[in-house]
Amino acid sequence: MTHLMNTYARQPVTFTHGEGVWLWDTAGKKYLDGVAGVAVNGLGHAHPKLTQAICEQAKQLIHTSNLYNVQRQEELADKLAALSGMDKMFFCNSGAEANEAAIKLARLFGHKKGIENPTIIVTEKSFHGRTMATLTATGNRKVQAGFEPLVSGFARVPYNDMEAIRQIAEHNDSVVAILVEPVQGEGGINIPDAQYLTQLREKCDKNGWLLMLDEVQTGIGRTGKWFGFQHSPIMPDVMTLAKGLGSGVPVGACLARGAAADVFQPGNHGSTFGGNPLACAAALATLSAIEQDKLCSNASKIGDLIRSEMTQALQGVAGVVTVRNCGMLIGIELNRPCGDLVAACRDAGLLINVTADTVVRLLPPLVMNEAEALQLVQILAAQIRKFLGA
Repeated sequence: MTHLMNTYARQPVTFTHGEGVWLWDTAGKKYLDGVAGVAVNGLGHAHPKLTQAICEQAKQLIHTSNLYNVQRQEELADKLAALSGMDKMFFCNSGAEANEAAIKLARLFGHKKGIENPTIIVTEKSFHGRTMATLTATGNRKVQAGFEPLVSGFARVPYNDMEAIRQIAEHNDSVVAILVEPVQGEGGINIPDAQYLTQLREKCDKNGWLLMLDEVQTGIGRTGKWFGFQHSPIMPDVMTLAKGLGSGVPVGACLARGAAADVFQPGNHGSTFGGNPLACAAALATLSAIEQDKLCSNASKIGDLIRSEMTQALQGVAGVVTVRNCGMLIGIELNRPCGDLVAACRDAGLLINVTADTVVRLLPPLVMNEAEALQLVQILAAQIRKFLGA
């Protein structure tokens, strides 16, 4: 009997502790973590620099609120600005809140330009959160069903389709922004054409729109760069972060540049917990560890290794559509629903995730080494072969 609301189809396992890429359950069984808390635990589990920073900050201050200056928040803003080239930021507690802030910013930006009903272009198969506005922006009918009426002010186009955006531009003069993921995570590790972000930037510049990038899953080193947009020669106007930013301590951020950076004024937006000393200390320690241990380049190297080894291990297996990656965002697409693989791999000591019904999604900790990556491939390839009857 549980007093928890029935909002999750939880797996029958409870973890007690972890170290690096490993987790142990209540029975003492050891698991290789290929999910990392859904792209959150970039430093793995019980990273010494992170745990030390959290403990030291907790001994001093955990929370004071944004009624006052917060030193750690200012330090984190300075660090993120240096890494990203963005100008100003708002701190919150999650990716959904970061995207909610971006949506509000875009609407206020439009109203200040005299646009009565601002429209934001979003894409099919996207995921931006579960608040009412971010739920509406999300391109997945399953997560929207039952929560109507949805929020107005969004126009949806296929991902990686510039022609659809051109058509909206010709027929809708209320557009103020485009909100898009550099790589779609929940949608199935969908990687767009190399010129996609560049073309979006050009379209936004031509029309006076904001280019807003949801980097909740692609940010903080996961793609092999600090941020996914850095694989292209562009800068966004707005970028949202969360997940890997605090290595498990809830923290999100909405970063803005240029004219977008000055849209919010006192009273326009806020958060009680956002950017408190504890969350910011965790984020600063995370960024420091990624930088010192060169985990961005490790994500690129290990992600490519997993893709190449998985491709080789599954070569010629009927039912395997493709293996693709952008750093440590890795997708193995099959030609049939493969949710049963989650339990099969868990029984074999490997934690994976299946998204979009047919895509095995791997989001390993950025600290994973070559030996651990090869072990992951060995277990997963065997389970996929068994599942497909190969």
